[in-house]
Formats: sequence, structure tokens, C-alpha cells
Amino acid sequence: MNILFTFEPVPYLVEDIENQFPNCTFSYVKRIADEQDKLQDAEIIVTYGEDLTDEQIKRAEKLKWIMVASAGLEKMPFKAIKAKNILVTNAKGIHKVPMAEFTLGLMLQHVKNFTSIKKQEEQQNWSRRLPMSELYGKTVLILGAGAIGGELARLAKAFNMNVIGVNRSGKEVENVDQVLTISAIDDVLNKADFIISVLPSTNETKYLLTDSHFNKMKQSAVFINIGRGDLVDEEVLLKAIQEKKIDHAYLDVFREEPLPKDHQFWSMDGITVTPHISSITKNYQPRALDIFKQNLNTYINKENHFINVIDVEKGY
Repeated sequence: MNILFTFEPVPYLVEDIENQFPNCTFSYVKRIADEQDKLQDAEIIVTYGEDLTDEQIKRAEKLKWIMVASAGLEKMPFKAIKAKNILVTNAKGIHKVPMAEFTLGLMLQHVKNFTSIKKQEEQQNWSRRLPMSELYGKTVLILGAGAIGGELARLAKAFNMNVIGVNRSGKEVENVDQVLTISAIDDVLNKADFIISVLPSTNETKYLLTDSHFNKMKQSAVFINIGRGDLVDEEVLLKAIQEKKIDHAYLDVFREEPLPKDHQFWSMDGITVTPHISSITKNYQPRALDIFKQNLNTYINKENHFINVIDVEKGY
């Protein structure tokens, strides 16, 4: 059984996986487009989900399963995958701890004014007149109350925050006080002190937030996007900040990445840019490959209880 990685895991993980599956042949490439022979022989491909094309899927004559070692799937060539009835799984769930911690860090940074404190330290300026606030009693609206949103809700409740969640079904989520569907967002925007998006990029979520949504938010509200950059048009967001419809936006994802050096977001007061880093941690690859190893055992044993099976019709 030939298994092709389109990236090279850290050495100890390579050793671990090859020792656990001695009857499999593993290959690791940096650029799949240059490895046509390995592509044609691969029964399984492990990828981050950004480097496969329709043409490569067509050439992969023996391909049965693609493991995406991330949660993002918007760049996957699903049309070709569907045509060949290829199984797709991903690493959904591995991001919940780092992304929830990252977001909570931004929320604490905001209410405790850590950025201004750091500037004062650099200037050797002893002033206690900085505006300070608390998370206690504030309301957080989580757009995408799934694995990541649920972990964020758990942390928010530890700070005695009120939590409103939005998901497709409107079904109850642990640690979320009120759960709504996307169509009901308008009803709660004026209650939220923090609006946090962890939504994926789908036809339903692209450019979901418009001028009218920002008009309904509190002027003191904070918008945090760790989901996908196409949730809101950049011009809409720029206008919201320029017209002080909200207090601040923390952005970790963008329509174009890396964010161009001349982009307005870099220099605009009221916007903090982070380089799509909320999910990055030294535990990322081990967690992703733990899911792969469990699914590989399932595949080898010809069982049917794979973790995180993707509906290739819907793309998630």
C-alpha cells in the first residue's frame, strides 16, 4: 500500500508512523506536481488540502482515500474527487484548544489594554490612567458553535461571560446559554460585546456579514475573525472601523494571504493583524496524525468507522 504525503512531518512522527505500519510504503514530497510516478501509485494521499488539482486527482489512478491534515477544505478539487468516489477525511477538532486559547488571549488583551501597557513600558512611562475593563459579565457571540466554538464557550464561562452561539441546526451546545441559526444573527448583534467568527468558507458563509450587521453592533463591540477571510468584504470592514461602528477588529484570516504589505489593515487604528497563526502549535502535527493513524487502521482492516468523513457533495 503506497501512501503519499505532500509534506514532510517532523522526524519523530515519521519514525513513529512507519514503525506502526511496517507493511505500508510511505513517500514524502515537497511539490506533488513534480512527482507524477508517486502520484500514480498512491492509494492514499495525506495533504494540508491546498496543493491538489483536478488534473492530479485524475492522474492518481489508484487513489482511494485523501486525508486532509487540517480542517480547511475550500481549495480541495471536489468535482474530480466526487467523480472517482474517493473517500475524504480531515483533522477537524484538532484546532479547538489552540484557537480557543488564542481568541481568549485577544479578548484579555483588549479588556486589560496590554498593548498600551507595553508601549508605556517601552517609553518608561509610569501611568495608571489606562482604561481597564473585565470579561466578567460581558456577552460573547460565537459564529460557528462547533468544536472550536464550543471550547471557546467553555473558557468564556470560566470568566462568567454570557455566551450566545450560532450554528446550522440551532441545537443546544454545552456551555452556550443561547443557540441560534445563522438566519437569527440580527436579533442578538446588539447584545454582544465580542463577536467571534470561527465559520468555515462555504456558499452559505461567504460575505455573510454586511454593513447592516455592523450597524446593529454596539460601538464598543470587538470583532474577532479566526475563521475565514471571506466572511466579510474588506471594504465593509474598513468602513465599519473608519466610521467607528465598532471599537476594534482582530483579524487572523484574510481574503489574500499573506496580507499585502501596502494593505490598509496594517496601519489602520482599530484593526490588529495577526498572520493566520491562531491554530499553530507544536501539537498540530501530532494531533492531525493521530487521527490519520486511527483512520489508517480502519482502512487496513476494511472497517467503516472513519473519523471526520467529509461529504464531498457539500464540501464539509
